[in-house]
Amino acid sequence: MPVEMLSYAELGERLKVSPEAARALVKRHRLPRSRSNDGKTLVQVDLTEISHSPISRQPQAQAGHQVVTALKQQIEILQAELAEMKLIAGGYRNDFERECERTNKLLAELLKATTESAGAREKAALLEGKLSMLTQPWRRRLIDAFTLALPQVQVASARESTGSVAQSHS
Repeated sequence: MPVEMLSYAELGERLKVSPEAARALVKRHRLPRSRSNDGKTLVQVDLTEISHSPISRQPQAQAGHQVVTALKQQIEILQAELAEMKLIAGGYRNDFERECERTNKLLAELLKATTESAGAREKAALLEGKLSMLTQPWRRRLIDAFTLALPQVQVASARESTGSVAQSHS
């Protein structure tokens, strides 16, 4: 029964497994361990007592490769969808800009029509006032004309009277 002092890496090489698998095996079998001068863990092991046959892990490597391949395909699909969405968004952007221009033109026309309509209302009110004057009897028109002119006559006569009073005081 030869007992050997081996590190995890050396034990893994002998059993044809990774150092991590060798460490797990030592833990499972509760083999005695000690520290060497260089800080590595050494295990006291009798290789004839350990009946370990490594399991090939080839399918895991392929599964990892398959996952990477599937992820790359998914990335390509997402990139294609992104390019398609960008194209659709570009079309929507063009529609939006066209509608903005159309809205601005309609607003300008509306403002112009509003201004013209306000002017037309003012003109209609003026013409309506003139028409109402013409439809009144001649006596009423004469009184209205005199009443409109009267404030101007009163202001002029007031100026004249203040002017004559100022001359008399001089």
